[in-house]
Amino acid sequence: MVIRAVRRLIGIVIPLPRDLALAWSTIRGSKEGFAGSFVAIVVGSAVIAACGVLLQSGLSNGVTPERYAGAAVTIGAPQSFWLDESAEVRYRERVTLPADTVAAVAAVPGVASAVGDVSIQVSLLAADDDVVTGPHDFPVLGHGWSAAALAPFTVDQGRAPTGPGEVVLDADLAARAGLVIDSTAQIVVGSTPAAYQVVGIAAAPATLDRQSALFFSDDQATRLSGRPDRVDAIGVLAAPGVTAEDLAERIQAAVPEVVVHTGADRGDVEFLDVGDARSLVVESAASFGGTMVLIVVFVVASTLALSVRQRRRELALLRAIGTTPRQIHGMVSAEMTLVSLAGALVGVLPGIALAYAMRGVFVLVGAAPPDFALQVGVLPLLAALVLCVISARLAGWLVVRRAARVSPVEALGDAAIEPKKLGKVRLTIGVLLIPLGLLLTLGNVASPGDSAADTAASAVLLFVVALGCLGPLLFNGVLRLCGRLVNPGTTASSFLARSNTRANWRQLSAAATPLAMGVTLAAVQVFGASTTLAGAQHQLAEGLRADYALTAPSAAGVSPEVVDAVRQTPGVAVATPVARSQALLTFPSEDSTATRVFAAQGVTPDRLSETIDLAVTQGDIAELRGETVALSRIAAETVRGTVGETIELRLGDGHLLNPRVVAIYENGLGFGDVTLPNDLVVAHTTAQVNSAVLVSAADGADPTALQQALRGAVERFPTVQVGDRERFLAAPGVGGAGDWALNLLFQTLLLGYIAIAVVNTLVMATTARVREFAMLRLIGASRDQVRKMVSGEARVVVVMALLFGSLAMIPPLVGFSLGLTQSATPSFSLLGVIAIVAVTVALSWGAITVATRFAMRAAPADAIGERSC
Repeated sequence: MVIRAVRRLIGIVIPLPRDLALAWSTIRGSKEGFAGSFVAIVVGSAVIAACGVLLQSGLSNGVTPERYAGAAVTIGAPQSFWLDESAEVRYRERVTLPADTVAAVAAVPGVASAVGDVSIQVSLLAADDDVVTGPHDFPVLGHGWSAAALAPFTVDQGRAPTGPGEVVLDADLAARAGLVIDSTAQIVVGSTPAAYQVVGIAAAPATLDRQSALFFSDDQATRLSGRPDRVDAIGVLAAPGVTAEDLAERIQAAVPEVVVHTGADRGDVEFLDVGDARSLVVESAASFGGTMVLIVVFVVASTLALSVRQRRRELALLRAIGTTPRQIHGMVSAEMTLVSLAGALVGVLPGIALAYAMRGVFVLVGAAPPDFALQVGVLPLLAALVLCVISARLAGWLVVRRAARVSPVEALGDAAIEPKKLGKVRLTIGVLLIPLGLLLTLGNVASPGDSAADTAASAVLLFVVALGCLGPLLFNGVLRLCGRLVNPGTTASSFLARSNTRANWRQLSAAATPLAMGVTLAAVQVFGASTTLAGAQHQLAEGLRADYALTAPSAAGVSPEVVDAVRQTPGVAVATPVARSQALLTFPSEDSTATRVFAAQGVTPDRLSETIDLAVTQGDIAELRGETVALSRIAAETVRGTVGETIELRLGDGHLLNPRVVAIYENGLGFGDVTLPNDLVVAHTTAQVNSAVLVSAADGADPTALQQALRGAVERFPTVQVGDRERFLAAPGVGGAGDWALNLLFQTLLLGYIAIAVVNTLVMATTARVREFAMLRLIGASRDQVRKMVSGEARVVVVMALLFGSLAMIPPLVGFSLGLTQSATPSFSLLGVIAIVAVTVALSWGAITVATRFAMRAAPADAIGERSC
């Protein structure tokens, strides 16, 4: 018995040769029935392979270190907050280490020397005061001279810096700035320029592709960093005979609070954007790849179900002549093995191309640096192959269960008549999901705050599943009530279309339902984004009261001393510095705690409402001093924070504090959900500068004179620019535009895959009507009349899909809008509406029209003869 069970298991998992031979014969005899599943698997394999390539690249790829190229090991602080053992949130700002960590590392056996490094964001001015950027617009960074040993840099000309007014430049930077030994370099740290004498030109062992480097004396670098007791990273040189891996283990054991890197990972410490990109790529690829596996099962199952329904006569005959259920399962499993194996192999190469295209989107939206390379290995391609085969086999097993269970006597009866009623379980699930979805979107049963909007957006899945369950019933009901309105003509084609839709409503609903599901998902994605964007723009435009905005290139920022200079300018009523960062809020959630990331800003509270109106609803924003915080309504509801209570908050560099909530406001979408004292935020940003300074004019001040006075006040700050309020409105917002773009990318791929499933269904359903079309033509219908009849049916499919999709999208969008803006009116973009309607029409009409032409290629008599054989 054990041997029999093992043989049965092997037969299910690995088809037997005779099953494969039979499967190949059935595939060759019914190519159209398997074409849909093949196409679905090809595209699914491509997407899964692309996600696998991205995942492997994120896990194992890095950027070669440049300034740390000579270090055996690089050490940084923990740059992530771990939500659990597998999920992390990267801190936006660089997390620094205590300076005494350098001595602790240097004491580890096997360490030849440990060098603490600080990276200072600087702007180097050319003779005409233009800013000299690094290669490919990467930043120019200043360091202490002792860190030059980590490359190592060597002085080709001149000497090392020793005094506070001396600097050494890398050779490429000096050439681009036109500087030579003993010339004077104007270097801006923050917003303040200072003159330095170039005492040396240094050469790196390799080209600096991601930065330009200049070196101060160690004491001057420590002073300019603004953190004399902290270092950004530590580079370690190994003693002779000690490998980097052994040294890393020793350091990690002796100093467990640091993060040790070797090999290509050393670049993660040197370049924060690389580590951020790797984390984001891994998280996105793993999440979307897992979702795609489930979608592949669903899509392949739906196309295979249609194929099995079209082959019901064949399966019925097999059951009638004594074929056992296990043999039916074995045949279908073998068929899906061959189809999925071929489809997965075909989809692998397009998957590699798709991975490069997805990488391009990551780079375009700033989520990954331009030099983030992909690593194409065998493992992700093999994983796509295995996952597609397993998914297809699972889909085949799910679909063929009923056909295999039916008795031989009932088989032919089932083949002759399609069931006209929906199953009780299916009907019950569909009916129950609608009120449940309404409760989640409109009934305030979801968690408050941003979870309310998230839950409303996620509830679309309930309505989509309800559509899938009740689609045929809804289709038939609306068809009986309004069918004549869709096909109002009195021609023979219109009559045929109306008659056929009434007779074959189950078949047409099978085409309209997945199309409606796609309309719903696309609409919620597109209009959810437009609602968020419109709400943020409205709050920002309405809440910004300033007349002028002082900004600087994002790399430079506006240093705090600029604010003092502006406040002393005649005609200035209020000057408010704005620093932007992020905050992590931890709060009780059920039996444990949860952490959410929010956009944060730092401002000064003095007369804040004259420059920024946050629409405070509770508390007093004037109390925003010391360890205090103001929260948006959404953030306050999320963390259950109230005025007067303290919350647990981590700043952008991981610094933990427990500020007291002093105010709750409404305009969080436009200005950030967390507002903190300006000096607190600035002190915990990487460059310790503001993003902008907002200025409101005093009553009666002449605008032209004030603007000129502001330019004069900032004349000694060459990187600071004076503009009107539109400059602040046009600046990058507090939200994650890159995250939104990536979400749109993955949703587009998902919807595209669903669109392929819809086209598959339409094409397979239409090409299966060859016999029907042939009979119509034999009894006198012309080709044109048949095509017009099918166009009338396609019109019904389009109208029903748009109608059901629109009904299903309204509750999630209303709930989403209420959660974010307290308005029940979502923002609908005209372009989005046109795009959704156009794509729906193109998919349905195009697929049905092309398939109809294909189905009518043969002569009617030949078509009936072929189908009868």
